Amino acid sequence: MSKTTSDNKLTASERAMARILKYAPWLAPILFALPGPVLFMILYLAAATTEAAALYIFLALASLGVGAVAGLIVALFLVFYRRSWMKRLRERLATDGITADEVAWFTSEMTTAERQSLSQIEAQNLLLADAYRETLAARLTASRVVNSARRDLLLVERRLNRTTYNQGQTNATLQEELKADKARLERVRQEAAERRSEAEARLQMIEAAASRGQSWTETNAALQRLSATQQHLPLALESARLDQEVREDIEKELRGGDNASTTKTQTG
Repeated sequence: MSKTTSDNKLTASERAMARILKYAPWLAPILFALPGPVLFMILYLAAATTEAAALYIFLALASLGVGAVAGLIVALFLVFYRRSWMKRLRERLATDGITADEVAWFTSEMTTAERQSLSQIEAQNLLLADAYRETLAARLTASRVVNSARRDLLLVERRLNRTTYNQGQTNATLQEELKADKARLERVRQEAAERRSEAEARLQMIEAAASRGQSWTETNAALQRLSATQQHLPLALESARLDQEVREDIEKELRGGDNASTTKTQTG
Protein backbone atom coordinates (compact mmCIF):
# COMPACT_ATOMS: atom_id res chain seq x y z
CA MET A 1 0.00 0.00 0.00
CA SER A 2 1.34 3.42 -0.98
CA LYS A 3 1.90 6.28 1.39
CA THR A 4 -1.63 7.67 1.23
CA THR A 5 -3.95 9.37 3.64
CA SER A 6 -4.61 6.02 5.25
CA ASP A 7 -0.91 5.49 5.89
CA ASN A 8 -0.64 8.93 7.45
CA LYS A 9 -3.07 7.78 10.14
CA LEU A 10 -0.95 4.74 10.90
CA THR A 11 2.24 4.71 12.90
CA ALA A 12 5.37 3.06 11.56
CA SER A 13 4.98 0.22 14.05
CA GLU A 14 1.38 -0.39 12.93
CA ARG A 15 2.40 -0.54 9.28
CA ALA A 16 5.22 -2.96 10.14
CA MET A 17 2.88 -5.09 12.26
CA ALA A 18 0.33 -5.24 9.43
CA ARG A 19 3.01 -6.54 7.04
CA ILE A 20 4.28 -9.08 9.57
CA LEU A 21 0.81 -10.40 10.41
CA LYS A 22 0.00 -10.71 6.72
CA TYR A 23 2.70 -13.34 6.12
CA ALA A 24 3.42 -14.74 9.59
CA PRO A 25 0.59 -17.35 9.64
CA TRP A 26 1.89 -18.82 6.35
CA LEU A 27 5.53 -18.83 7.42
CA ALA A 28 5.00 -20.26 10.91
CA PRO A 29 4.51 -23.93 9.86
CA ILE A 30 7.63 -23.80 7.67
CA LEU A 31 9.80 -22.08 10.29
CA PHE A 32 8.75 -24.59 12.97
CA ALA A 33 8.82 -27.72 10.82
CA LEU A 34 12.09 -27.41 8.84
CA PRO A 35 14.94 -26.55 11.28
CA GLY A 36 14.83 -29.87 13.15
CA PRO A 37 14.79 -32.15 10.08
CA VAL A 38 17.49 -30.08 8.35
CA LEU A 39 19.75 -30.34 11.40
CA PHE A 40 19.29 -34.12 11.76
CA MET A 41 19.78 -34.68 8.02
CA ILE A 42 23.12 -32.89 8.25
CA LEU A 43 24.06 -35.13 11.18
CA TYR A 44 22.86 -38.13 9.19
CA LEU A 45 25.19 -37.29 6.32
CA ALA A 46 28.05 -36.97 8.79
CA ALA A 47 27.20 -40.16 10.69
CA ALA A 48 30.00 -42.70 10.97
CA THR A 49 27.89 -45.75 11.79
CA THR A 50 24.68 -47.28 10.47
CA GLU A 51 23.05 -47.14 13.90
CA ALA A 52 23.73 -43.41 14.21
CA ALA A 53 22.43 -42.79 10.69
CA ALA A 54 19.19 -44.66 11.48
CA LEU A 55 18.78 -42.68 14.70
CA TYR A 56 19.20 -39.39 12.87
CA ILE A 57 16.64 -40.41 10.24
CA PHE A 58 14.16 -41.27 12.99
CA LEU A 59 14.81 -37.97 14.80
CA ALA A 60 14.43 -36.05 11.54
CA LEU A 61 11.00 -37.58 10.90
CA ALA A 62 9.93 -37.10 14.52
CA SER A 63 11.05 -33.47 14.58
CA LEU A 64 9.24 -32.86 11.29
CA GLY A 65 5.98 -34.11 12.77
CA VAL A 66 6.36 -32.23 16.04
CA GLY A 67 7.43 -29.05 14.26
CA ALA A 68 4.53 -29.24 11.81
CA VAL A 69 2.01 -29.59 14.64
CA ALA A 70 3.61 -26.74 16.60
CA GLY A 71 3.70 -24.59 13.47
CA LEU A 72 0.00 -25.17 12.79
CA ILE A 73 -0.88 -24.24 16.37
CA VAL A 74 1.16 -21.04 16.13
CA ALA A 75 -0.36 -20.27 12.73
CA LEU A 76 -3.90 -20.59 14.11
CA PHE A 77 -3.01 -18.33 17.01
CA LEU A 78 -1.56 -15.74 14.61
CA VAL A 79 -4.70 -15.88 12.44
CA PHE A 80 -6.97 -15.13 15.39
CA TYR A 81 -4.60 -12.48 16.71
CA ARG A 82 -4.42 -10.81 13.29
CA ARG A 83 -8.21 -10.76 13.10
CA SER A 84 -8.47 -9.10 16.51
CA TRP A 85 -5.65 -6.65 15.76
CA MET A 86 -7.14 -5.67 12.40
CA LYS A 87 -10.53 -5.13 14.00
CA ARG A 88 -9.05 -2.67 16.51
CA LEU A 89 -7.16 -0.94 13.69
CA ARG A 90 -10.31 -0.58 11.57
CA GLU A 91 -12.21 0.86 14.51
CA ARG A 92 -9.56 3.55 14.89
CA LEU A 93 -9.44 4.35 11.18
CA ALA A 94 -13.23 4.60 10.99
CA THR A 95 -13.64 7.05 13.89
CA ASP A 96 -13.75 10.05 11.53
CA GLY A 97 -15.28 8.22 8.59
CA ILE A 98 -13.75 5.83 6.07
CA THR A 99 -11.99 7.40 3.10
CA ALA A 100 -11.30 5.96 -0.35
CA ASP A 101 -7.63 5.45 0.60
CA GLU A 102 -8.66 3.33 3.58
CA VAL A 103 -10.99 0.96 1.73
CA ALA A 104 -8.21 -1.62 1.36
CA TRP A 105 -8.19 -2.08 5.16
CA PHE A 106 -11.94 -2.88 5.19
CA THR A 107 -12.11 -5.69 2.63
CA SER A 108 -13.50 -8.03 5.30
CA GLU A 109 -16.56 -5.77 5.61
CA MET A 110 -17.24 -5.77 1.86
CA THR A 111 -19.52 -8.25 0.16
CA THR A 112 -18.06 -10.78 -2.25
CA ALA A 113 -19.76 -8.97 -5.13
CA GLU A 114 -18.21 -5.64 -4.09
CA ARG A 115 -14.70 -7.12 -3.92
CA GLN A 116 -15.10 -8.72 -7.32
CA SER A 117 -16.55 -5.56 -8.89
CA LEU A 118 -13.75 -3.39 -7.48
CA SER A 119 -11.11 -5.75 -8.86
CA GLN A 120 -12.74 -5.83 -12.30
CA ILE A 121 -13.27 -2.06 -12.49
CA GLU A 122 -9.66 -1.39 -11.44
CA ALA A 123 -8.52 -3.48 -14.41
CA GLN A 124 -10.81 -1.60 -16.83
CA ASN A 125 -10.98 2.07 -15.85
CA LEU A 126 -8.92 3.78 -13.15
CA LEU A 127 -11.21 6.81 -12.93
CA LEU A 128 -14.27 4.63 -12.41
CA ALA A 129 -12.27 2.59 -9.88
CA ASP A 130 -11.53 5.76 -7.88
CA ALA A 131 -15.23 6.67 -7.93
CA TYR A 132 -16.12 3.11 -6.90
CA ARG A 133 -13.69 3.18 -3.95
CA GLU A 134 -15.00 6.56 -2.80
CA THR A 135 -18.59 5.36 -2.98
CA LEU A 136 -17.66 2.08 -1.32
CA ALA A 137 -16.07 4.05 1.53
CA ALA A 138 -19.35 5.95 1.94
CA ARG A 139 -21.30 2.67 1.99
CA LEU A 140 -18.98 1.15 4.59
CA THR A 141 -19.20 4.26 6.78
CA ALA A 142 -22.99 4.34 6.60
CA SER A 143 -23.23 0.62 7.39
CA ARG A 144 -21.01 1.06 10.43
CA VAL A 145 -23.11 3.97 11.67
CA VAL A 146 -26.32 1.96 11.21
CA ASN A 147 -24.93 -0.99 13.17
CA SER A 148 -23.50 1.22 15.93
CA ALA A 149 -26.72 3.20 16.27
CA ARG A 150 -28.71 -0.04 16.43
CA ARG A 151 -26.51 -1.33 19.28
CA ASP A 152 -26.80 1.96 21.18
CA LEU A 153 -30.58 1.92 20.72
CA LEU A 154 -30.76 -1.50 22.36
CA LEU A 155 -28.75 -0.23 25.34
CA VAL A 156 -30.98 2.84 25.73
CA GLU A 157 -34.12 0.70 25.53
CA ARG A 158 -32.78 -1.59 28.25
CA ARG A 159 -32.12 1.38 30.50
CA LEU A 160 -35.59 2.69 29.81
CA ASN A 161 -37.07 -0.66 30.78
CA ARG A 162 -35.15 -0.59 34.07
CA THR A 163 -36.36 2.91 34.92
CA THR A 164 -40.02 1.95 34.50
CA TYR A 165 -39.84 0.03 37.80
CA ASN A 166 -38.62 3.06 39.76
CA GLN A 167 -40.63 6.02 41.00
CA GLY A 168 -39.81 9.63 41.74
CA GLN A 169 -39.24 12.98 40.05
CA THR A 170 -35.59 12.25 39.42
CA ASN A 171 -36.44 8.99 37.69
CA ALA A 172 -39.01 10.75 35.51
CA THR A 173 -36.35 13.24 34.40
CA LEU A 174 -34.00 10.41 33.61
CA GLN A 175 -36.67 8.72 31.53
CA GLU A 176 -37.21 11.87 29.50
CA GLU A 177 -33.47 12.17 28.85
CA LEU A 178 -33.24 8.54 27.77
CA LYS A 179 -36.22 8.99 25.47
CA ALA A 180 -34.49 11.99 23.91
CA ASP A 181 -31.36 9.88 23.40
CA LYS A 182 -33.46 7.16 21.82
CA ALA A 183 -35.10 9.60 19.41
CA ARG A 184 -31.72 11.09 18.49
CA LEU A 185 -30.18 7.68 17.84
CA GLU A 186 -33.19 6.67 15.78
CA ARG A 187 -32.74 9.74 13.58
CA VAL A 188 -29.06 8.93 13.14
CA ARG A 189 -29.90 5.34 12.22
CA GLN A 190 -32.51 6.40 9.68
CA GLU A 191 -30.25 8.98 8.09
CA ALA A 192 -27.39 6.50 7.89
CA ALA A 193 -29.71 3.93 6.30
CA GLU A 194 -30.70 6.50 3.66
CA ARG A 195 -27.06 7.33 2.97
CA ARG A 196 -26.27 3.64 2.66
CA SER A 197 -29.07 3.20 0.12
CA GLU A 198 -27.75 6.16 -1.88
CA ALA A 199 -24.23 4.72 -1.84
CA GLU A 200 -25.48 1.30 -2.94
CA ALA A 201 -27.33 2.95 -5.83
CA ARG A 202 -24.13 4.75 -6.85
CA LEU A 203 -22.20 1.49 -6.73
CA GLN A 204 -24.71 -0.14 -9.06
CA MET A 205 -24.51 2.81 -11.46
CA ILE A 206 -20.70 2.61 -11.57
CA GLU A 207 -20.81 -1.16 -12.10
CA ALA A 208 -23.28 -0.70 -14.96
CA ALA A 209 -21.15 2.06 -16.49
CA ALA A 210 -18.04 -0.12 -16.30
CA SER A 211 -19.81 -3.08 -17.90
CA ARG A 212 -21.01 -0.88 -20.79
CA GLY A 213 -17.63 0.82 -21.22
CA GLN A 214 -19.25 4.20 -20.59
CA SER A 215 -16.97 7.26 -20.58
CA TRP A 216 -16.00 9.02 -17.36
CA THR A 217 -17.73 12.26 -18.36
CA GLU A 218 -21.08 10.55 -18.86
CA THR A 219 -20.72 8.51 -15.68
CA ASN A 220 -19.71 11.52 -13.58
CA ALA A 221 -22.73 13.48 -14.78
CA ALA A 222 -25.01 10.64 -13.69
CA LEU A 223 -23.30 10.18 -10.33
CA GLN A 224 -23.68 13.85 -9.44
CA ARG A 225 -27.43 13.35 -9.25
CA LEU A 226 -26.99 11.27 -6.12
CA SER A 227 -25.66 12.57 -2.80
CA ALA A 228 -22.87 10.72 -1.07
CA THR A 229 -21.80 13.10 1.67
CA GLN A 230 -21.03 10.94 4.72
CA GLN A 231 -18.59 13.05 6.71
CA HIS A 232 -21.18 14.27 9.26
CA LEU A 233 -22.56 10.85 10.12
CA PRO A 234 -19.76 9.72 12.44
CA LEU A 235 -19.85 13.10 14.16
CA ALA A 236 -23.59 12.83 14.70
CA LEU A 237 -23.21 9.37 16.15
CA GLU A 238 -20.36 10.49 18.38
CA SER A 239 -22.48 13.36 19.68
CA ALA A 240 -25.29 10.97 20.50
CA ARG A 241 -22.87 8.62 22.21
CA LEU A 242 -21.41 11.41 24.33
CA ASP A 243 -24.90 12.44 25.39
CA GLN A 244 -25.61 8.87 26.34
CA GLU A 245 -22.46 8.63 28.44
CA VAL A 246 -23.49 11.79 30.28
CA ARG A 247 -26.86 10.21 31.02
CA GLU A 248 -25.13 7.10 32.34
CA ASP A 249 -22.96 9.18 34.65
CA ILE A 250 -26.04 11.00 35.93
CA GLU A 251 -27.79 7.71 36.52
CA LYS A 252 -24.82 6.33 38.47
CA GLU A 253 -24.64 9.47 40.60
CA LEU A 254 -28.35 9.28 41.32
CA ARG A 255 -28.09 5.67 42.35
CA GLY A 256 -25.12 6.48 44.55
CA GLY A 257 -27.09 9.30 46.19
CA ASP A 258 -30.09 7.05 46.78
CA ASN A 259 -27.90 4.38 48.38
CA ALA A 260 -26.25 6.97 50.64
CA SER A 261 -29.65 8.32 51.72
CA THR A 262 -30.88 4.82 52.48
CA THR A 263 -27.79 4.08 54.56
CA LYS A 264 -28.22 7.27 56.58
CA THR A 265 -31.90 6.48 57.18
CA GLN A 266 -31.11 2.99 58.41
CA THR A 267 -28.33 4.33 60.65
CA GLY A 268 -30.63 6.98 62.13
